Amino acid sequence: MAYQRYGINQEFVQRIKLKMKNPVVKERVKMVLADITKQDLQDRNRVRKLTIQTAKVLDEKLTEHQLGQLIQFILDQKIDPNNTFHLIKLWGMFR
Repeated sequence: MAYQRYGINQEFVQRIKLKMKNPVVKERVKMVLADITKQDLQDRNRVRKLTIQTAKVLDEKLTEHQLGQLIQFILDQKIDPNNTFHLIKLWGMFR
């Protein structure tokens, strides 16, 4: 898995996926991520803020090390939330 190359462990990903199955939590996460742009997802400070907000919604306590791993993973993916191909690629990574 691509995320494992960044030191993000599979148990963490599975726990997040399970939490995201809760419709209330999923809607809260969608609210945090509403209206983000490709530029937002290439700005380290903005990604840090979004990651912290999302972790709070998911009731996840992140260490600085974990936060750094997640931020670098997100930045390196060069995600364009308006590009369907990018979203499908991400979905495939975490199915």
